Amino acid sequence: MDRVSDELARIVDFAEPILRQAGEDGSRTPVLPGGWSRKQLLGHLIDSASNNHQRFVRAALADSLEFPGYDTPGSVAVEAVEDAGWGMLVDLWTSYNRYLAHVIRRLPAGKLAVPCRIGSHEPVTLAFLVEDYTRHLVHHLGQIGAAS
Repeated sequence: MDRVSDELARIVDFAEPILRQAGEDGSRTPVLPGGWSRKQLLGHLIDSASNNHQRFVRAALADSLEFPGYDTPGSVAVEAVEDAGWGMLVDLWTSYNRYLAHVIRRLPAGKLAVPCRIGSHEPVTLAFLVEDYTRHLVHHLGQIGAAS
């Protein structure tokens, strides 16, 4: 998990200054016509950090994990990320992911094979969840224009 932790820290270090440059006005502009804004995408990534934080820790404490699925559009709407300040969102996303890099580095090796079922999806291992988290993060940072 050291490699994944290091990669996550590198991603955050690269993306943070780019995200800050977008500013409040730039964060409201849809990334693609008819698509989500940078604020909505970053709100989604904050949700992903929060959900995965719970998944990682709970799976490390159990022999298996059953976790509810994620309602992406519903969560973004309820959280009203469009009304949140861009700087606050960037601060939260950056800090949360730096903390997740810390957590990931310390996951017990003996728990990486714990089966995890998210919603109705087929079970995957904790190790897969951790690695998939960074893939998902890079995908959406690419949409925002902040991926290396």
